[in-house]
Amino acid sequence: MTTMPQASKLDLTALKRKLDERFSDGFSKLSDIPDPSLLLNAPKAAKRIADAVRKRERITLVGDYDVDGVTATALVTLFFKAIDYPLTTIIPNRFRDGYGVSASVLERVDADLVFTVDNGINAFEAAEVCKERGMELIITDHHTPSDTLPDVYTIVDPKLVDDTYPFQEICGAQVAWLVMVLVKKELELNINMGQYLPLLALAIVADVMPLIGINRAMVQHGLKQMMTSELPAFGIIRDFLNKSKLTAEDIGFQIAPRINSAGRLEDASIALEFLTAETTEQAFKQFELLNQLNDMRKAIEADVTEEAIAQVEAGHNVLVVYGEGWNEGVVGIVASRLVNRFGRPAIVMSLHEGRAKGSARSIGTVSIYELIKSQESMLLGFGGHTMAAGLAMEEGMLEHFKKEINAVASQIDPEAFVPEEELMGELTPSSINPNLLQLLEAYEPFGEANPRPRFLAKDAYVQKVNYMGKEKDHSKVTLMLEGGIESLDLVAFKQRYQMPPNRRVNCSYTISKNEWNGKISIQMMLDKFYE
Repeated sequence: MTTMPQASKLDLTALKRKLDERFSDGFSKLSDIPDPSLLLNAPKAAKRIADAVRKRERITLVGDYDVDGVTATALVTLFFKAIDYPLTTIIPNRFRDGYGVSASVLERVDADLVFTVDNGINAFEAAEVCKERGMELIITDHHTPSDTLPDVYTIVDPKLVDDTYPFQEICGAQVAWLVMVLVKKELELNINMGQYLPLLALAIVADVMPLIGINRAMVQHGLKQMMTSELPAFGIIRDFLNKSKLTAEDIGFQIAPRINSAGRLEDASIALEFLTAETTEQAFKQFELLNQLNDMRKAIEADVTEEAIAQVEAGHNVLVVYGEGWNEGVVGIVASRLVNRFGRPAIVMSLHEGRAKGSARSIGTVSIYELIKSQESMLLGFGGHTMAAGLAMEEGMLEHFKKEINAVASQIDPEAFVPEEELMGELTPSSINPNLLQLLEAYEPFGEANPRPRFLAKDAYVQKVNYMGKEKDHSKVTLMLEGGIESLDLVAFKQRYQMPPNRRVNCSYTISKNEWNGKISIQMMLDKFYE
């Protein structure tokens, strides 16, 4: 249980003032999206792709198996369908091919031009293979580059040292979209590029991009367009969520995990076929498969998490755990679970035939990418960014790696490991009403860099605790706030709290709109308890 942060009494006027501080420069509009030609090398990439179309060259697109990569691949696929040009599309299989464009992937490619979305920034071997075979390679990515770059036709990545694009925290699908906007101009096409905003919203939210600046505007408009998009996939999503208005949290918690499950457990082509389906029947069939895979993913993830927790060593600043045969597709999620539970960066590795391959997640302001880079000499490969990364090494290096990365981490200021915890304050009981919901909606979408506001319930007493769900694994804690007349029900998913009635507690909670069978109510979610 953590120490309770300071928080003052709060009414709606004070809450609005605090939320306004997050957007001191005002809300961005779609018209504020910087000119795509300002993205370093994007005009060069677009001109080459357009030339390939004019010359009827063979073009192959190589995507990635996470939501951002699959969505970027779907966006480009739909663009080429719209211009009626044949495009060969490959999304590497996590288990057979590994990550991104690689020598093994290129064995299946026979093209004049290859370009990537959401991968490739460290594709040195692929660059050499393309040169040997006379294929030109364009890389579009958003991950952090190494000190040296692959020798290719051109690279488009806002993280390049010389890139001065005005808004750099964009995902792979956004980079792909910006390049396609320039391809459209090069070919003088009449295509509404705004039709792809629902896909961009999906990618931005799933890849945990900051929901400020142009990202906020793109997600806001993308969510709105999801409600009317003619793409069969979004019709299925609407039916599944059954809401009059979609939120970023609906995407992050309900849709993204399902799309991710294909690449995690089987093959991302299942998700790509869902997003690009031409009929409702096709989309529904793929979505059913995604649902089944997501259920399997949850079960596998629970087992690996339990084994990983048992390995955690006290006193380590970076948790490094590994297991023979752990499913590669869930190690990233398990790393997140460890971070949440122990408050430390976590690296979770799967062992297979003498090699260790896995994912890392961070916390606070600690750059897991830089920590991993400090051990580069031990690694077979790595890549990522501040909060998340992937890596591979020989199994025999694991214990030495664990020791050395913790030695480096021990030099980091302990404050860097503490996530910034923003509590808006203590709401007066009378403030929890429909007007509060309306105020909060004005600042959506909530997510990275614009978290859903959290409030403090101080010295409240517990009236009762009920358990919900088929497995009775969710809690509903009924509290009475100080000075309150009506009790409040706080819901906690996947938590079974046990506490006696009339116990005094301090806790944080969030407030959102709950829509069920056409009825709208205030939903309060229990966040955490404090000392």
